Amino acid sequence: MFGPCLKAGVRSSSGNVVLRVRDLGMPWATQDPFLFAVYHDDLYPAGDERMGPLGGTAGHRIGADFGHRSGWNMYHGEVIPGFPKHPHRGFETVTIVRHGTIDHFDSLGSCGRFGGGDTQWMTAGSGICHSEMFPLLNRNGSNRLELFQIWLNLPQVSKMAEPFYKMLWAEHIPHVQPAEGIHLSLIAGKLAGANEASEPPPQSWAAREDSDIAIWIVRLAPRSSWQLPTAALGDAARRSVYFFKGDSAKVGGASLSSHCAVEVRADVPCELSNAGSVEAEFLMLQGRPIDEPVVQHGPFVMNDKAGIHQAFKDYQRDQFGGWPWPDDAPAHDINRGRFAQYADGRNEEPEGSS
Repeated sequence: MFGPCLKAGVRSSSGNVVLRVRDLGMPWATQDPFLFAVYHDDLYPAGDERMGPLGGTAGHRIGADFGHRSGWNMYHGEVIPGFPKHPHRGFETVTIVRHGTIDHFDSLGSCGRFGGGDTQWMTAGSGICHSEMFPLLNRNGSNRLELFQIWLNLPQVSKMAEPFYKMLWAEHIPHVQPAEGIHLSLIAGKLAGANEASEPPPQSWAAREDSDIAIWIVRLAPRSSWQLPTAALGDAARRSVYFFKGDSAKVGGASLSSHCAVEVRADVPCELSNAGSVEAEFLMLQGRPIDEPVVQHGPFVMNDKAGIHQAFKDYQRDQFGGWPWPDDAPAHDINRGRFAQYADGRNEEPEGSS
């Protein structure tokens, strides 16, 4: 059954390519092995001397600000927007930052700054606390923050894996232009004729050859189209396409007049078309289901209630190893470039980031 995103009376022109259409909502609906997907696009004002919004936060609900007042949120931040210290267990986060900057700190002692096309892939595994703050570095103009955060489940065998994170720097993410007006960014997964995406963390479901995980962003100029190829695993994979930018599009022949989440078959090609007058963008999430029970309570995702109870007990005992930072919402110096400092002492700094 098609949702209100679909123009009345229009069905897929290629049989039953389209399985379900839903309004995007907040967060976006996902399919196994994905748990959660959210898209943020905040246009912050210039930053002040503390990297918070110049002019203050009057009218914003400090501590839980999600109303998008004046085009931006403080989220759980008090001075700098973002998400102070919070825990995770049993899954992974994939954070794709298209505009703006995130300062990362975690309970392992790792930290970093990333943005402008970078992706952070973090395996929470047995448990990690981290903070994600959005420092407003531009003091002379607006500060845009645009990102996706995607939660990818872990199978039971990896739920208690050692926490781990890695950076996929913008300079190393494959970008493909199959034809004029068509642009693809490959965060994960393989596409014939393109460079392979960076390897995911070793305990990730995506690290398995038979997972068929793909995370792609597709941009189409007005009146252009591109065909998603058949998934490597065919109908053993699940595929969702999110039309999140543009004024009109087609997915698998289904005409969309508003932004939608579209579940499509993975065993047949699926044409994406921009039927509008401005650029259209789509996020595609694909993968073989883990097909295990999922019990979630906030930031903990396990296979049963006992696992959730244990997660709370472990977190209350030592907060997953403690917090080695001076406060719950730390930030790096305003002049610091992009970098990653890992718990094993390694340091990364992409070229030109200093």
